[in-house]
Amino acid sequence: MGLSAAARTLTCVDTTLQDPLVGQVLDGRYRVDARIAVGGMATVYRAVDTRLDRVLALKVMHPSLATDVSFVERFIREAKSVARLAHPNVVQVFDQGTDGSYVYLAMEYIAGCTLRDVLRERGALQPRAALDILEPVLAALGAAHRAGFVHRDMKPENVLIGDDGRVKVADFGLVRAVDSVTNTTGSVLGTVSYLAPEQIESGTTDPRVDVYACGIVLYEMLTGDQPHYGDSPALVLYKHLHEDVPPPSALVPGLAFELDELVALATARNADIRPYDAVALLAQVLETRGSLDAEQLDAVPPQAVASGHDNAEDLTSVIPRALAAQRALPVDGDEPPRAEQRQRHQQQEQGQDFERSDRAPRTHRTSRLGAVAAPEAAPVSRRAPRSRNRRTPIAILVALLLVLGVGAGVWYINSGQFTQVPGVLSQTRAQAGDRLAEAGLEVGKVDTAYSDTVARGTVISTDPDVGARIRKHDSVDLVISRGPQTAPVPQLAGYQLDKARAQLKRVGLEAGQVTREFSEDVPRGAVISTTPEPGTERRAGSAVALLVSKGSPVEVADVTGATLADAKAELEQAGLKVRVSTESVNSDEFEQGQIAVQSPEGGAEAELGDIVTLTVSKGPEMIEVPDVVGDSVADAREALEGAGFKVDEDRGLLGLFGDTVKKQSVDGGDTAAKGSTITITIR
Repeated sequence: MGLSAAARTLTCVDTTLQDPLVGQVLDGRYRVDARIAVGGMATVYRAVDTRLDRVLALKVMHPSLATDVSFVERFIREAKSVARLAHPNVVQVFDQGTDGSYVYLAMEYIAGCTLRDVLRERGALQPRAALDILEPVLAALGAAHRAGFVHRDMKPENVLIGDDGRVKVADFGLVRAVDSVTNTTGSVLGTVSYLAPEQIESGTTDPRVDVYACGIVLYEMLTGDQPHYGDSPALVLYKHLHEDVPPPSALVPGLAFELDELVALATARNADIRPYDAVALLAQVLETRGSLDAEQLDAVPPQAVASGHDNAEDLTSVIPRALAAQRALPVDGDEPPRAEQRQRHQQQEQGQDFERSDRAPRTHRTSRLGAVAAPEAAPVSRRAPRSRNRRTPIAILVALLLVLGVGAGVWYINSGQFTQVPGVLSQTRAQAGDRLAEAGLEVGKVDTAYSDTVARGTVISTDPDVGARIRKHDSVDLVISRGPQTAPVPQLAGYQLDKARAQLKRVGLEAGQVTREFSEDVPRGAVISTTPEPGTERRAGSAVALLVSKGSPVEVADVTGATLADAKAELEQAGLKVRVSTESVNSDEFEQGQIAVQSPEGGAEAELGDIVTLTVSKGPEMIEVPDVVGDSVADAREALEGAGFKVDEDRGLLGLFGDTVKKQSVDGGDTAAKGSTITITIR
């Protein structure tokens, strides 16, 4: 998935730095040409695979970390995880290995830059460009989520934008299986500015933490700035826990209200309100795009809000757990304005003193998704431009009512009768009913559905959706999980294999490994037993192993020494098939035309219809006999035995003391069977 023309206009800069590793060849294969980027854990180089003659990227772990087993394991886990994700928007891993103190990954090379480079150079992006970048990112993460992995470190540095407009997600170094237990004792892994509240509080990492991080990235693309700043990582963590992400239109007036809603939905502090994974968020993004017209998509920010801080906190780091527990931090009323924070941060970096000036507190209102919305001074930016004509009669009516002194009634009509569907996902039926009652709503129709991801007896979805605006006292329909769909293994003993497979498919199961064995009781081709046993509950789509009968065994007759015609007749009469080898063999035991070898051998057990391969004898091998007449006995014996013959001596009375061969039973130059006996007469 690539970028539109609007997004491809973004300028990317590739920087090359000098490095001692540049010019070397790793593992006898990868020639390092240039350094591309440096992170806290590894350095990325542009290299050439000299074996396949292709350009690639080498991610080399810092040698100081190569002795740390946990870092190496994480490094290798990245290679294995990404190798399982065959997706056009995921940077592919080709190889993993070591060379001395260097541990490396060989990866796909993307000529271009990172989203961080773009934001530093351009600041806020047009909504169309932001969505063009976000959609392929979500497609990549969706593939990871559906494969059972969570990225856990989404940030602009890990979004690569190729010169050809392709968008790729990189750096799965913190990847974790969705259902694995995350060890968070003493630290939080990830980038502070993009951590979800549940990551900070409990270390929980499911797909929704990536959804939250993508919401922060979208905010940053729309505004050119991050939503939460602080003088320390602890303050940033505190804000993630206790403050909603403000609407982008608060910084960039004129942005469509739908974009504010999208950011609010993705960055909801309550994880239950967020889309459950990147696929769900991508669907929401596409719906939002469809609701915007060309003017709203191509709106040019009045000024690029370039980030004034040095992004030091954007680097992946390990944050002590104690920071997440601090509570003696400034609250909203004590927070310095964002520009002032950035200025103070810059001056602190430069060693300068900074005196905070007075400022007025900011006033916020709450959007219908529960996120902090725009300041009251700019309510117009919360509406899409195309709706202004429709709002004109309402504005006139409000003015008339205010003139008549019934403004409170207008508030009741427009707001007092409405509420939001509370977050009840993954709650029990009773808990969901209580939450709805607290919100002034009732439980409507309750359906059930199978789910592989939502626990049995808890809410899968609601209608209207969680966060939707709804009149008080209306009803909300619930869908309750029945857990994973299961089916009992049917009784298949005696079924022919094809019918057994059809029966398994009918109940939602699949035929797995098929093994065969002889049976005197079960007909050939019928099922003897299943694993697991009949009646066992299995998840839908699971495989059931089948043991199938080969029928009663047939004893293979020994046909060696028989003619080919006789051997075929005997074997075929027993229900076996015969195949004659195209290669015949020499045999001292069997004459030419007789069966010299058979497979399987005589006496073996076979199944009806099995094939017996027969090899025909060419008779013994005939070789030329050496001429040894006149030779000494020792020389004659050596020559004959060396040629492959056995030797017998005939001395008679006259040859008792002789040592010269006077005659041989087969004349020299004639042929005889290899291994046969040649008699020499000695005088």
